[in-house]
Amino acid sequence: MVRARIAFRLFLIVVAAALALGLYHWGRGHPQDMPWTPLSLADPVGRFTNLKIAGLRDDFPACRRLLDAAAEDYRVLPPVRSGASCGYADGVSLAQASEFAYAPRAQTSCSVAVGLFLWEKQILQPAAQRHFGQPVVRIDTFGSYACRPVRGGREGRWSEHASANAIDIAAFRLADGRKISIAGHWTGEGPDAAFLRDVRDGACKMFSTTLSPDYNSLHRDHLHLDQASRGGWSFCR
Repeated sequence: MVRARIAFRLFLIVVAAALALGLYHWGRGHPQDMPWTPLSLADPVGRFTNLKIAGLRDDFPACRRLLDAAAEDYRVLPPVRSGASCGYADGVSLAQASEFAYAPRAQTSCSVAVGLFLWEKQILQPAAQRHFGQPVVRIDTFGSYACRPVRGGREGRWSEHASANAIDIAAFRLADGRKISIAGHWTGEGPDAAFLRDVRDGACKMFSTTLSPDYNSLHRDHLHLDQASRGGWSFCR
Protein backbone atom coordinates (compact mmCIF):
# COMPACT_ATOMS: atom_id res chain seq x y z
CA MET A 1 0.00 0.00 0.00
CA VAL A 2 2.81 2.41 0.93
CA ARG A 3 4.69 1.60 -2.27
CA ALA A 4 1.53 2.18 -4.28
CA ARG A 5 1.01 5.62 -2.73
CA ILE A 6 4.63 6.57 -3.38
CA ALA A 7 4.40 5.38 -6.98
CA PHE A 8 1.19 7.37 -7.47
CA ARG A 9 2.78 10.52 -6.07
CA LEU A 10 5.79 10.07 -8.34
CA PHE A 11 3.41 9.63 -11.26
CA LEU A 12 1.65 12.90 -10.40
CA ILE A 13 4.99 14.72 -10.13
CA VAL A 14 6.06 13.41 -13.53
CA VAL A 15 2.73 14.43 -15.10
CA ALA A 16 2.90 17.92 -13.53
CA ALA A 17 6.48 18.37 -14.72
CA ALA A 18 5.55 17.28 -18.23
CA LEU A 19 2.61 19.70 -18.30
CA ALA A 20 4.77 22.55 -17.01
CA LEU A 21 7.44 21.80 -19.61
CA GLY A 22 4.84 21.64 -22.37
CA LEU A 23 3.31 24.95 -21.25
CA TYR A 24 6.76 26.54 -21.17
CA HIS A 25 7.59 25.47 -24.72
CA TRP A 26 4.13 26.43 -25.99
CA GLY A 27 4.42 29.83 -24.33
CA ARG A 28 7.78 30.49 -26.00
CA GLY A 29 6.08 30.11 -29.38
CA HIS A 30 2.96 32.07 -28.34
CA PRO A 31 4.15 34.99 -26.18
CA GLN A 32 1.04 36.98 -27.07
CA ASP A 33 -1.07 34.42 -25.18
CA MET A 34 0.95 34.53 -21.95
CA PRO A 35 -0.03 37.12 -19.31
CA TRP A 36 3.53 37.57 -18.04
CA THR A 37 5.33 38.20 -21.33
CA PRO A 38 5.92 41.82 -22.40
CA LEU A 39 3.78 43.31 -25.13
CA SER A 40 5.37 43.48 -28.57
CA LEU A 41 3.65 45.18 -31.49
CA ALA A 42 5.35 42.65 -33.77
CA ASP A 43 3.40 39.76 -32.20
CA PRO A 44 -0.12 38.75 -33.23
CA VAL A 45 -2.90 39.94 -30.97
CA GLY A 46 -3.44 37.37 -28.24
CA ARG A 47 -5.60 36.54 -25.23
CA PHE A 48 -3.84 39.05 -22.96
CA THR A 49 -3.17 41.90 -25.39
CA ASN A 50 -5.92 44.02 -23.82
CA LEU A 51 -4.46 43.47 -20.36
CA LYS A 52 -0.97 44.47 -21.51
CA ILE A 53 -2.19 47.60 -23.27
CA ALA A 54 -4.10 48.54 -20.10
CA GLY A 55 -0.79 48.57 -18.25
CA LEU A 56 0.47 51.33 -20.56
CA ARG A 57 -2.13 53.87 -19.53
CA ASP A 58 -0.03 55.02 -16.57
CA ASP A 59 3.38 54.33 -18.10
CA PHE A 60 4.00 56.85 -20.87
CA PRO A 61 7.73 56.01 -21.27
CA ALA A 62 6.98 52.29 -21.77
CA CYS A 63 4.23 53.15 -24.25
CA ARG A 64 6.60 55.33 -26.25
CA ARG A 65 9.24 52.59 -26.26
CA LEU A 66 6.69 50.24 -27.85
CA LEU A 67 5.89 52.73 -30.60
CA ASP A 68 9.61 53.35 -31.15
CA ALA A 69 10.33 49.63 -31.39
CA ALA A 70 7.61 49.30 -34.02
CA ALA A 71 9.09 52.26 -35.96
CA GLU A 72 5.78 54.11 -35.68
CA ASP A 73 6.13 57.72 -36.80
CA TYR A 74 4.67 60.03 -34.15
CA ARG A 75 5.42 63.07 -32.06
CA VAL A 76 4.71 63.79 -28.41
CA LEU A 77 2.05 66.41 -27.73
CA PRO A 78 2.47 69.08 -25.05
CA PRO A 79 0.40 68.36 -21.93
CA VAL A 80 -3.09 69.83 -21.77
CA ARG A 81 -4.99 70.75 -18.60
CA SER A 82 -8.52 72.16 -18.58
CA GLY A 83 -10.15 72.32 -15.19
CA ALA A 84 -10.24 69.40 -12.79
CA SER A 85 -11.58 66.77 -15.19
CA CYS A 86 -10.08 67.40 -18.62
CA GLY A 87 -6.65 67.17 -20.18
CA TYR A 88 -3.82 64.73 -20.76
CA ALA A 89 -0.09 64.31 -20.25
CA ASP A 90 0.47 61.27 -22.49
CA GLY A 91 -0.72 62.54 -25.86
CA VAL A 92 0.85 61.62 -29.20
CA SER A 93 0.14 62.71 -32.74
CA LEU A 94 0.38 60.03 -35.42
CA ALA A 95 2.14 61.02 -38.61
CA GLN A 96 0.31 61.37 -41.91
CA ALA A 97 1.51 59.55 -45.03
CA SER A 98 0.32 59.28 -48.60
CA GLU A 99 -0.38 55.56 -48.18
CA PHE A 100 -2.28 55.89 -44.89
CA ALA A 101 -3.58 58.78 -42.82
CA TYR A 102 -6.24 59.92 -40.37
CA ALA A 103 -8.46 62.90 -41.15
CA PRO A 104 -8.21 64.91 -39.05
CA ARG A 105 -4.79 63.84 -37.75
CA ALA A 106 -5.06 61.28 -34.91
CA GLN A 107 -4.01 62.97 -31.67
CA THR A 108 -4.73 60.60 -28.82
CA SER A 109 -3.38 59.14 -25.61
CA CYS A 110 -0.41 56.87 -26.20
CA SER A 111 -2.34 53.71 -25.27
CA VAL A 112 -5.02 54.53 -27.85
CA ALA A 113 -2.25 55.03 -30.43
CA VAL A 114 -0.90 51.55 -29.60
CA GLY A 115 -4.38 50.11 -30.14
CA LEU A 116 -4.74 51.95 -33.45
CA PHE A 117 -1.36 50.66 -34.62
CA LEU A 118 -2.32 47.04 -33.91
CA TRP A 119 -5.82 47.51 -35.32
CA GLU A 120 -4.56 48.96 -38.59
CA LYS A 121 -1.86 46.35 -39.17
CA GLN A 122 -3.59 43.21 -37.91
CA ILE A 123 -7.30 43.86 -38.45
CA LEU A 124 -8.14 46.79 -40.72
CA GLN A 125 -5.81 46.26 -43.68
CA PRO A 126 -6.24 42.45 -43.83
CA ALA A 127 -10.05 42.96 -43.77
CA ALA A 128 -9.84 45.53 -46.57
CA GLN A 129 -7.82 43.11 -48.70
CA ARG A 130 -10.28 40.27 -48.03
CA HIS A 131 -13.39 42.25 -48.90
CA PHE A 132 -12.14 44.72 -51.52
CA GLY A 133 -8.73 43.54 -52.71
CA GLN A 134 -7.16 46.90 -51.86
CA PRO A 135 -5.98 48.81 -48.78
CA VAL A 136 -7.55 51.54 -46.72
CA VAL A 137 -5.61 54.77 -47.31
CA ARG A 138 -7.52 57.12 -44.99
CA ILE A 139 -9.69 56.94 -41.91
CA ASP A 140 -12.17 59.77 -41.34
CA THR A 141 -12.79 60.47 -37.66
CA PHE A 142 -14.84 62.73 -35.43
CA GLY A 143 -11.71 63.41 -33.39
CA SER A 144 -10.36 62.36 -30.03
CA TYR A 145 -9.97 65.02 -27.34
CA ALA A 146 -13.15 66.76 -26.17
CA CYS A 147 -13.70 68.14 -22.68
CA ARG A 148 -17.20 66.80 -22.05
CA PRO A 149 -19.22 64.22 -20.12
CA VAL A 150 -20.22 60.93 -21.77
CA ARG A 151 -23.52 62.25 -23.17
CA GLY A 152 -22.39 65.82 -23.72
CA GLY A 153 -23.81 68.75 -21.83
CA ARG A 154 -22.38 69.79 -18.47
CA GLU A 155 -23.29 66.93 -16.13
CA GLY A 156 -22.65 63.21 -15.74
CA ARG A 157 -19.66 60.91 -15.88
CA TRP A 158 -16.73 62.32 -17.82
CA SER A 159 -16.02 60.78 -21.21
CA GLU A 160 -12.73 59.12 -22.10
CA HIS A 161 -12.59 61.82 -24.76
CA ALA A 162 -11.92 64.27 -21.92
CA SER A 163 -8.44 62.75 -21.58
CA ALA A 164 -7.85 62.01 -25.30
CA ASN A 165 -8.27 58.37 -24.37
CA ALA A 166 -10.83 57.68 -27.11
CA ILE A 167 -11.34 58.19 -30.82
CA ASP A 168 -14.50 58.08 -32.96
CA ILE A 169 -14.19 56.43 -36.37
CA ALA A 170 -16.65 57.61 -39.03
CA ALA A 171 -15.51 56.19 -42.38
CA PHE A 172 -12.80 54.45 -44.37
CA ARG A 173 -11.39 55.56 -47.73
CA LEU A 174 -10.10 52.86 -50.07
CA ALA A 175 -7.22 53.20 -52.53
CA ASP A 176 -9.64 53.55 -55.45
CA GLY A 177 -11.39 56.49 -53.74
CA ARG A 178 -14.44 54.64 -52.44
CA LYS A 179 -15.79 55.68 -49.05
CA ILE A 180 -17.17 53.07 -46.64
CA SER A 181 -18.97 54.88 -43.84
CA ILE A 182 -20.57 53.68 -40.61
CA ALA A 183 -23.66 55.82 -41.24
CA GLY A 184 -24.12 54.69 -44.82
CA HIS A 185 -23.01 51.05 -44.91
CA TRP A 186 -23.48 49.47 -41.48
CA THR A 187 -26.68 47.61 -42.41
CA GLY A 188 -26.97 45.10 -45.22
CA GLU A 189 -25.47 41.81 -46.34
CA GLY A 190 -22.82 42.97 -48.80
CA PRO A 191 -19.05 43.33 -48.46
CA ASP A 192 -19.27 46.90 -47.13
CA ALA A 193 -21.30 45.90 -44.07
CA ALA A 194 -19.26 42.71 -43.58
CA PHE A 195 -16.04 44.75 -43.64
CA LEU A 196 -17.36 47.19 -41.03
CA ARG A 197 -18.37 44.36 -38.72
CA ASP A 198 -14.99 42.69 -39.13
CA VAL A 199 -13.11 45.84 -38.15
CA ARG A 200 -15.51 46.42 -35.23
CA ASP A 201 -15.06 42.86 -33.94
CA GLY A 202 -11.30 43.07 -34.35
CA ALA A 203 -11.13 46.32 -32.39
CA CYS A 204 -12.51 44.49 -29.35
CA LYS A 205 -9.19 42.65 -29.08
CA MET A 206 -7.06 45.75 -28.50
CA PHE A 207 -9.39 48.40 -27.08
CA SER A 208 -11.03 48.44 -23.66
CA THR A 209 -14.27 49.78 -25.15
CA THR A 210 -15.64 49.29 -28.65
CA LEU A 211 -19.10 50.72 -29.38
CA SER A 212 -20.94 50.61 -32.70
CA PRO A 213 -24.44 51.31 -34.07
CA ASP A 214 -25.47 47.96 -32.54
CA TYR A 215 -25.01 49.54 -29.09
CA ASN A 216 -27.34 52.56 -29.29
CA SER A 217 -28.50 55.40 -31.53
CA LEU A 218 -25.79 57.73 -30.22
CA HIS A 219 -23.28 55.58 -32.14
CA ARG A 220 -25.31 55.25 -35.34
CA ASP A 221 -22.61 57.01 -37.39
CA HIS A 222 -19.32 55.97 -35.79
CA LEU A 223 -17.26 53.41 -33.91
CA HIS A 224 -16.16 54.60 -30.49
CA LEU A 225 -12.80 53.12 -29.44
CA ASP A 226 -11.21 53.84 -26.07
CA GLN A 227 -8.74 52.51 -23.51
CA ALA A 228 -10.81 53.03 -20.34
CA SER A 229 -9.44 51.44 -17.20
CA ARG A 230 -11.25 48.07 -16.95
CA GLY A 231 -8.55 45.89 -15.44
CA GLY A 232 -7.67 44.35 -18.78
CA TRP A 233 -11.25 43.40 -19.68
CA SER A 234 -13.05 44.75 -22.71
CA PHE A 235 -16.58 46.03 -23.31
CA CYS A 236 -17.60 45.33 -26.89
CA ARG A 237 -21.02 46.19 -28.32
